[in-house]
Amino acid sequence: MIPLFKNYPRLADRLPYVSLGEFPTPVHKLERLGREIGLNRLYIKCDDLSGKIYGGNKVRKLEFILGQALRDDVKELLILGLIGNRQAVATTVYSHQLGMKCVCMMIPAPVDRQVRRNLLLTHSCGAELHYQPKISLLVLDAIYQLLRHKLQWGSFPRFLSGKGFSILGAIGYVNAALELKEQIIAGEIPEPDFIYVARGGSSTAVGLMLGLRAAKLKTRVISLGAYPQNRTLADKIAGFYGKAAYYLNLLDSSFPRLEYSEDDADIRDGFSRRRDDWFKEECKEAIELMKESEGIELDTIYTGRTLACLIDDARKGRLKNKVILFWNTFNSRDFSDVIASVDYHNMPRGFHRYFGGG
Repeated sequence: MIPLFKNYPRLADRLPYVSLGEFPTPVHKLERLGREIGLNRLYIKCDDLSGKIYGGNKVRKLEFILGQALRDDVKELLILGLIGNRQAVATTVYSHQLGMKCVCMMIPAPVDRQVRRNLLLTHSCGAELHYQPKISLLVLDAIYQLLRHKLQWGSFPRFLSGKGFSILGAIGYVNAALELKEQIIAGEIPEPDFIYVARGGSSTAVGLMLGLRAAKLKTRVISLGAYPQNRTLADKIAGFYGKAAYYLNLLDSSFPRLEYSEDDADIRDGFSRRRDDWFKEECKEAIELMKESEGIELDTIYTGRTLACLIDDARKGRLKNKVILFWNTFNSRDFSDVIASVDYHNMPRGFHRYFGGG
């Protein structure tokens, strides 16, 4: 039984859930990296190993999101996003295992090895891929596909947003915080003073904040966005936190009625636009340090930036004598064997340019 249901048994009957991942994910000390940056109690939570084929932070969320889809007898899912985006990859991999089909509507993204690999994995899991060069055309095509699938199969595909706030997604990380509490009790890690975690749509960070308070841990979340935040983000996060807490309390009155406090988290951009060039160098250095010292790969958009900010804080003396946990949300599973025989020529023609084809 997952930690959330152990602590709040009534939720087991009332929350949609399907087991998908490899949990608990390991936690261990980063000895060599810690020495490099002057931290003697630096740890990592390895959500990069959260799934057998594809890891990262999406798997915990999909256990509840796809659990709801199964409960509702959904047959198809529709996702909009950039080519090779991780939401599409993870959703396709795990929905395929559950007998659901993904319709992925995609717009151009910068070409790199990871994008190509993600696209091949998505295709290998039976996703119906559609390419459009502009977002306006993508929206029109998505409407067309919704109607076409309704006429063909008798029901609309369920739309899943790759970004934004998802209460069910956040609950995946409420469970993760309770999982961490079990690892603290087992002596695998001291109670962290700070958790550094990347922020995309905020479900991961909000779920952790809420779960840490429910677990009665004093840990503070340092949430790093990939891009500069708008002025209303803090208010939106507070509102989202409140809605998620209310929902869990509604389902199980023993779940505490928690209210958001600024003490729960430090919501950051990482660095401002004006220092973006400098930050890219810091991000590159952080990724190289992690690779060289610990053999762990990070990405340039989310986890690399988060580690760069952690290192910056450490070098400025802000983390002295603190227990620090870096929560790795990037996938590190090597799925080369899964995509080895996939021929990109079988994809729609718009995708061929990402593999050198015309």
